Amino acid sequence: MAFAYTPGLRVADRTVVRKERRLPLTGETLVKVGDAVSAETVVARTELPGNVKMLNIANILGLPPGDIPELLHAEEGSVIKEGEILGQSKGLFGLFKNTVRSPIEGVFESYNRITGQAVLREPPIPVEIDAYLKGTVTEVLKNEGVIVESVATFVQGIFGVGGETRGEIRVLTEGPDKELTADLIDDSCSGKVLLGGSFVSVGTLNKAIKTGVKAIIVGGFDDKDLKEFLGYDLGVAITGHEKKGITLILTEGFGRMTMASETFELLKSREGMLASVNGATQIRAGVMRPEVAIPVQGEETERTSDKQAGAMDIGSPVRCIRAPYFGRLGTVAALPAELQVLDSEAKVRVLDVKFPDGATVTVPRANVELIEE
Repeated sequence: MAFAYTPGLRVADRTVVRKERRLPLTGETLVKVGDAVSAETVVARTELPGNVKMLNIANILGLPPGDIPELLHAEEGSVIKEGEILGQSKGLFGLFKNTVRSPIEGVFESYNRITGQAVLREPPIPVEIDAYLKGTVTEVLKNEGVIVESVATFVQGIFGVGGETRGEIRVLTEGPDKELTADLIDDSCSGKVLLGGSFVSVGTLNKAIKTGVKAIIVGGFDDKDLKEFLGYDLGVAITGHEKKGITLILTEGFGRMTMASETFELLKSREGMLASVNGATQIRAGVMRPEVAIPVQGEETERTSDKQAGAMDIGSPVRCIRAPYFGRLGTVAALPAELQVLDSEAKVRVLDVKFPDGATVTVPRANVELIEE
């Protein structure tokens, strides 16, 4: 019988999680190998150059650019304050002087004798990165960051929005098939990571934001509501940079979809523990999955229930992970051995997926993932 191998989502009771925490440009690392860190521990910092402000001093003073240097009150490279005098004309008999004042606080970088433009730079922007999860520093990336390792419960979702956050796990639904409704959320949910069941609506998400909920983990969400929630079409960009005040992780896909019982029970067993959550998702090249990592204290490093590569054959349950069938579940109906030509003229291996409504479609094998049972 024909079969194939395809990646699935990771659902691990306990596994070693390694996180690279890297600065956007070189800076300073603040910890060393062997240091124990909490999720909030700042492990590295740097400074981004401040924004540039152009100021045409010659135009303001109404003089030729070449006459300005002797009228400047600030030297190149000097620190300036907002409102400080940068240049002043001699005026007539010492009167009627034109004055140029700094519109910002920062540094007077340079003056151009040809254009009359001065370059002012705002103060540098400090950037700090934390450890993301509780663990141990196992490697220092000189002047760039560190690698943190932790034994943790680790669950990947299929889609998410919102960036890194953390909070205690709190279970709000009785089972994986129940909807997370707004009436279940109250002030006690503030700062928590909520575990729901099959679905969450836009209204419930908005209430969660007002309540101060850090993140929500559910089986499904209506894809038509995604634009309403974000305020724009997501397209094919990488998610994780949305500024909505909450992180949403879907474990199954779009629509009302019962969360896998193993995933629900595993996260439920960690209720009250601190979870580090990241909704960043990329479906195309360089797949990136939303995730939940819950450091497990006082337990041996044991790898269990890692749902990754597996054999796929006729009848295997699969999930489509790319448009136009993103998030839909089905079973493998056929595994043709020959390559087929796509609309893009690329030749790839494909499979036939049969959906619960009886429809059968042909998709590239790279566009599905195996659902382990």
